[in-house]
Amino acid sequence: MMIQELMAQKKITIYRLAKDSGIPYATINDICSGKAKLEKCTAETIYKIARELGVSMETLLEPYLITRSSFELYKSNVCHRLKALGDIGFVMDTLEKDDITAYYQREWYPESLYLLAMLDYISRVNDLPLCSEYDSLRRCSLQEPLYPVGVLASFAVTKDESVKERARKEAIPEFMRFNIVESEVRDVL
Repeated sequence: MMIQELMAQKKITIYRLAKDSGIPYATINDICSGKAKLEKCTAETIYKIARELGVSMETLLEPYLITRSSFELYKSNVCHRLKALGDIGFVMDTLEKDDITAYYQREWYPESLYLLAMLDYISRVNDLPLCSEYDSLRRCSLQEPLYPVGVLASFAVTKDESVKERARKEAIPEFMRFNIVESEVRDVL
């Protein structure tokens, strides 16, 4: 959870956090505004902020240390997780972790919408009701179509628009809703 979210949960202002932690207001303000990076602060600063927010240093730092992998790697990991957990296990795990919301809040829109599309697709093929918690996200869509690397490579070689058109026609509807072109999520090695 980001520092601002923790502060909001505890109903603590920047001023109060600075006063209670002994960290200068300017430092806390710079961290909250993104001008300073929390992960670059001293251990003492991180410790004092974490203590005042009632979380461990690791919990405080976690959102700042997560790095974003390539989208193709992300998709592969999601498909492998589906294969490993099975349909129902995947649905339960995805809903429990709520990564869909976490990715969206980080502004990782392709990852968030891909995972929601996968959840909706697996729900449909198993006759499960859709989780209404994500109804507002279901109205979102990526501005540009997001094609698999294989489709983009074929298009780059052939310069034939029908490659992309065919991929869109064969795409799973739940993914196309978000402008993500995906036709195969189960055939992973």
